[in-house]
Amino acid sequence: MSKEVKIITTEDGSHSLFLPELNETYHSFHGAYRESVHVFMLYGIEAWYSRNPNHFPIRVFEVGFGTGLNAWLTLVWAEQYKVPVLYHSIEPYPLEKEIYSQLNYTDVDHTIFHYAPHFQRLHEAKWGEGVVISEYFNMKKDISTLEDAVLYPTDVIYFDAFAPNKQPELWTKEMLAKVTDTMNPGAVFTTYCAKGQVKRDLNDLDLTVETLPGPPGKKEMTRAWRREG
Repeated sequence: MSKEVKIITTEDGSHSLFLPELNETYHSFHGAYRESVHVFMLYGIEAWYSRNPNHFPIRVFEVGFGTGLNAWLTLVWAEQYKVPVLYHSIEPYPLEKEIYSQLNYTDVDHTIFHYAPHFQRLHEAKWGEGVVISEYFNMKKDISTLEDAVLYPTDVIYFDAFAPNKQPELWTKEMLAKVTDTMNPGAVFTTYCAKGQVKRDLNDLDLTVETLPGPPGKKEMTRAWRREG
């Protein structure tokens, strides 16, 4: 896949990236920032934490580091709640500095602007090594495809790969199983995707699957839980 990308502005004023080779954007046209908050913060880590308020650290795995938006919002959440997070993300095509340095996520919500420097630190952190980014946020980024990635036990999964019609190899039952097999009891898997086959496969993998309201501009999304015990 080509690494050439173009910065675009979505409907909530936040940036995303357009990848010409796939004719695909990294986020929803209806709002990159709002989509990330809705799918991965509200229905992901916050939902898990509401069920497990005394379980530390929270182990998060992200498929697709991309622009770093999900990682940065998770760091902000961890710092605000003072909850330790161990964050593992994979990305086969890391962005160049000339791209990520222009992204405007830190300007979207001025109430968290003081966390802006951490966005650059996330991108500048060495790949393949565990790095302390802030008091409550440790991260390891791997330059890897999902097929080749080495995974660890996980509490929260952000499955943020490109859409199934663009990269179907990432959404096969085999790849989903590789990810869900890492889930600790009570762990949550969340994705913007609401495709019926994905939900059926997650159900077959012994998860409790929910269809939830999607972010702005999208009717539905999917969340799934690993059963306790």
